[in-house]
Amino acid sequence: MRRVAIIGAAQTRFEARKASLAYNELVYGVVRELLDRTGISMREIESMVTASQDAYDGKTISGMAINEVVGAYLKSEAKVAADGLQALLYGVARILSGEFDLTLVVAHCKESEGQSSAITSLMFDPFVQRPLGLDELTAAALQARCYCRKRRITSEDMALVAVKAHRQALKNPYAQRAGEFTVEDVLASPLLADPIHELEAAPRSDGACALLLASEERARRLVDRPVCIAGIGNCTDAYWTERDLAEARALQEAARRAYTMAGISDPAREIDVVEISARYAHEELMAIEALGLHASPVELIARDRASFITPSGGPLCGNPPTVSGLVRAVEAYWQLSGEAGARQVEGARVALAHGAGGICGQNQTVVILRRE
Repeated sequence: MRRVAIIGAAQTRFEARKASLAYNELVYGVVRELLDRTGISMREIESMVTASQDAYDGKTISGMAINEVVGAYLKSEAKVAADGLQALLYGVARILSGEFDLTLVVAHCKESEGQSSAITSLMFDPFVQRPLGLDELTAAALQARCYCRKRRITSEDMALVAVKAHRQALKNPYAQRAGEFTVEDVLASPLLADPIHELEAAPRSDGACALLLASEERARRLVDRPVCIAGIGNCTDAYWTERDLAEARALQEAARRAYTMAGISDPAREIDVVEISARYAHEELMAIEALGLHASPVELIARDRASFITPSGGPLCGNPPTVSGLVRAVEAYWQLSGEAGARQVEGARVALAHGAGGICGQNQTVVILRRE
């Protein structure tokens, strides 16, 4: 079977507002940096997959605003209106088809130019639930309450996730928010929707990222030690009112599929670094458990044994929707290629990138990367 490798990556620094950059300028920056890093010219890239959301961009077919800067003129381009890691899946499928050897994957979003509550309310039933004022935050708060009650997790336990994330983000020059916060600091931050505090939720963020995928044959001609995509899994759960919100069954299934494809039987021992796309603190705890990394995620974090989990700080420290899943793949790739700087996990050879979307993580994606 044909295999696919990542041969380069780039991302912006994430900020609360990038008012000076239009969408095409934002994307141009990461594409230009990626081409410079890899030495690949735009004319060599055969296909492009972009990830963006019309509601955030304020226009229909939002990918059209960036087609020129991703080199899509007279080439095969497709847009994914979902988490950026699904765009990566689409890009991988394109290369596995045998039609393409080089595919560019790009994700962008500017949360600052929209009203998050109004935009995320579009996920909900328009006749009954949307008029109640439900949005991503209120649904996440309901899920956090369900999960914490079922697992007997305290407010202090959940705050530990935010403490860890912001401390690890101090080593990440791309992070929007970082700091040496205490549990008391987290719990003293404004309550957004009980039980979620401001430091336990992703801040509004603007930014973009890009990856360059290559067939294994092409990758071996371009780099000495390719980082190959060893496993992929994706699963969509039932609507949020028809499932147990305290369980991440879609993530469990997505992980199972990715682990099977990658030949991983004991993820806790075989995976060296994990990048989790958690926009709320409780989601990281749920993901650690669902991915089979530890039976007691709170204990893992409390004992300071979770430095390999989201060493970038993750979305809690600033990554917008649509972009955050693809950033997890960028960070995982950098870990395996030795380009992660101060946040480098020494000796990392196998990495996991996670992406999520929909109400309370309805859609889940897991990608396993392996350094040859």
